[in-house]
Order: sequence, then C-alpha cells, then structure tokens
Amino acid sequence: MRNALIYMMMLLCMLPLSAQEADTVAVQDADTLEIHPKGKVIPVTGAFLQPLQERDSVLIADQFLYGFRLDGVTEGTGLQLPEIPEKQDIRFMYLSPWVLDTLKVTKQGKGEPRLLDLRGRVLVTSFEEGVYDLPQIAVRRMTSDGTIDTLVFDPMRLDVRTMPVDTATFVPHDIKGQMRYPVTFAEILPWLILFWVSAMLVILIVCLIIMHRRRNDPAFAHKDPAHIVALRKLDQYRGSKMWAPEKQKAFYSGVTDTLREYMSERYGIGAMEMTTAEIFDEMKSVDAPKELVQETKELFERADFVKFAKYVASDDDNAAALPVAVRFVTETYQAEIETESDKEEGGKE
Repeated sequence: MRNALIYMMMLLCMLPLSAQEADTVAVQDADTLEIHPKGKVIPVTGAFLQPLQERDSVLIADQFLYGFRLDGVTEGTGLQLPEIPEKQDIRFMYLSPWVLDTLKVTKQGKGEPRLLDLRGRVLVTSFEEGVYDLPQIAVRRMTSDGTIDTLVFDPMRLDVRTMPVDTATFVPHDIKGQMRYPVTFAEILPWLILFWVSAMLVILIVCLIIMHRRRNDPAFAHKDPAHIVALRKLDQYRGSKMWAPEKQKAFYSGVTDTLREYMSERYGIGAMEMTTAEIFDEMKSVDAPKELVQETKELFERADFVKFAKYVASDDDNAAALPVAVRFVTETYQAEIETESDKEEGGKE
C-alpha cells in the first residue's frame, strides 16, 4: 500500500515537467537532428478556394483547388504541409496530395537570400449536397534560427447544391438524339482546297508521265527534214584531215552512209541494205538529174574501192567527194520544192 502511494506522488510531480517539455517540438534535421524550440501560432490570411470550372453555383462532384498563399518567404525557410487523412468522407474528399508551387522569385541585394511567393494547393470535391466548413489549414514553418511557427489559415466554406427539380410540373422525356449543326462554308473550305491541290498534283503527274513517254517514243519524237539531217552530218567531214590514207575508209563510209539515209527518207528505198548497183538501179526511176545521179554513183563506187579493196584515193578525188554529196542533197531537195510548188499552182488554176 505504501509503495502504491509513492508511485502516485511521483506521477503527480512529473505532470508539470511534461507540460514544460511540450513547449519544444522534435524536428528531424538532415544534418544536426536537433530539438528546435517551438514558436508561435500565427493566424494568416491567404486561403483560397478556386473552382476548376467557373460556374454561377457549385454542383456535386465539381472540383476545387483549396490551399493557401505566402508572399515574401525567405529562401531556405522550411515548410511542413498538412497531412491528408487516410479515411475520407464523401461530403469532402481529397483528390490529390498537397503541391507547393513557386509563383515568383524576387532578388535582393548581394549576399542576401531571395524572396519567394509560394502557393500550396490540393484538389478537393464533394459528392453530397450541403454547406461545409472546410478543414483548417495549418502549415509549420521553420525559420533560419530554428524556430518553428505554426501558420493557421482561416477555413473556407463550401456550399454544394444539386439541380433543382420541379416535381409539380416535371414530365420525363426520352434521351434526345445527337444534335446536328448545319455545315458552314468555313468548314468546307479546307477540304475544297485539299481536293483542288490533290487534283492539280494528279494532273501534273499524269502530264509528266505522258511527256516522258512521248519523248522516248519515236512516233512522237520531233524529226528534222531529211535534207537538214544529211547536210548537218556531211558538215562534220569538211577539211582535209580525213583524207589521210588511214582515215579514208571512215571518211567515205560516213559520206556514203549519210547519202544512203537521205535516199531512204527522200525516195523511200531501202538504201541502207542495198549494194551500190541496187541503189542506183532504183534511182533510175526517180526524178533526180541524170548527171547528178551519175556523179553520186561514181562517188559510191570509189567508196567501195576504198572500203573493200584498200584503194587509196587521190587528193583531187577526196576534195570532190564532199561537194558531190552536198550537191546531190541540195539539188534533189530543191527539185522536191519546185514540184510541190507546181502542184499548188495547178490546183489554184
């Protein structure tokens, strides 16, 4: 019995000591793990309740940002945000954890810490109609000297309503169908532009393909007149450099092959596959001057000797070869023009 009384007296003596120790709060510091002295409870204005969707009234399940704002906080000040309760009520629910945002940073003089404008926020909602006093926001602040103050923000009030229903005149209706708005020209314009651009690109591609095919198709290729082609080729053999014995074969072959192509185009005979004798047998029936045909035949025979009998022509023969070929082309072409003119004049009469 006496021992029990002694224990009771010891407990009564320890009560003032416990109350005195309550004036300090243990805050775990990452560097010192010191016991910091407890500061004051400071009422602060700056709490806010901001709806995510601006409306004239608050409806069930509307979401809000609930929190506080502190301006001019010295950089390095520690803040401990309120804890979110594990059990929540549908009348007031937390949808996100606390988030601390830095809204503005103000620089001071050299060597002095910066000042920060801070905002702490949490996303909340309510699923039941009524007027609710939101929980008080208490933020613990540790200053540079280690003092911990408790900043208390006045709670806000939330008035949650539902859509009113007129039970006296209420008539239920079926679900409405999807509303169809008229199509405007501004909505059609981008599609029209896309259509015309696509059509122009398709037309351009088709034209390029057709041009490419015609360019490679002999039927559509642009061809110069036979006499122009022949004279252009004969012009390549001007000069005495081709008269050297080792080059005479190439010289006479080029001149006679050019004349063969011209005869084929001009008179429609297969001169490219014929011998000299066969060519000039066919030439007897054409309207070319006889003397000119004879000179051309002699040129072909001399060319055959140079090409097949290793004959070396004289400089005089070489000098006369190209003029004979040019004269044959020009005179037969002039004869063709005169013939066509006579036909035109006869038709007019």
